[in-house]
Amino acid sequence: MSSPLLFIIACLIWGSTFWAITLQLGDVAPAVSVVYRFGLASATLFAWCALRGDRLRLPWRAQKWMLLQGLASFALSYVCTYSSEQYLVSALVSVLFALMVFWTPLLNRIAFGTPITWSTCCAAFVAICGIVLLFYQSIGAALHDILGGGNGHFLLGFILALVATVSSTAGNALVMKVREHSGNVMLTMAWTMLWGTLMVAGWAIATGQSWQLPARPSYWMGLVYLAIFGSVIAFSAYFTLIARIGTQKTVYIGVVTPVISVLLSVQFEHYRPAAIEWVGMLLCLSSVAWALTSGARKTSSIASLSTTPPTKAT
Repeated sequence: MSSPLLFIIACLIWGSTFWAITLQLGDVAPAVSVVYRFGLASATLFAWCALRGDRLRLPWRAQKWMLLQGLASFALSYVCTYSSEQYLVSALVSVLFALMVFWTPLLNRIAFGTPITWSTCCAAFVAICGIVLLFYQSIGAALHDILGGGNGHFLLGFILALVATVSSTAGNALVMKVREHSGNVMLTMAWTMLWGTLMVAGWAIATGQSWQLPARPSYWMGLVYLAIFGSVIAFSAYFTLIARIGTQKTVYIGVVTPVISVLLSVQFEHYRPAAIEWVGMLLCLSSVAWALTSGARKTSSIASLSTTPPTKAT
């Protein structure tokens, strides 16, 4: 399959998964829906690896990193994402996830001392301005609600979505540690999803959440779509693209998916952004594109310098 087609598939699937999550809300606790989703996705991946004849067992030195990645990428991140969409329109959650492009260099700075470029700082400032415009009215209304004795659920959803983006960023950073022990992408995905599923299941049981099976066909259609398309096919396309065209180009998926998600929210969730919110979204997505473009230019410059032979002194 060609790289442009893989890129389109990943964008369309992940752009629609934020809305598809709303199909699973209401009848079942968010954590239980996460268990159903990644339990099915993990079982599918293990079955695929078994059919290929792969050896399914991996040593503990690899498992400990997959456990940590499962906690960050598929447990904490998705429980917070599902919970946040109980209070936020899915489009707003998808826009916040685009900001992972800024959390990544910040995490690298904290963990490894990697310097943050001036262009990234400028783009992050523009993104913050966009977030302020996008959420200013809603957060103000939530704070007013809290002061009036209300619950301020919108503010809770906003915080949960931010936690989800930071957790996903940490999970992405752990991918490299997992790759040091195994290059089998499908198998390591199966294990990390399984670890995440088991941890969320344990938490759901400990907190006494109901494990009922909903009767709505839309719930099951959403579950199958999220597990097979959103968790298996999209991730496979994403990792294949990284191998073919590199990270700098592949991460542009993070700019396209929020646009698709916003259009779906307008169509199916009756989301009607005000002018100030459209401007905020435009600033956020433009800042992400700016940061990615400047990063790609820097990488190209470094690569060209490294491949240019030094000239002799005269």
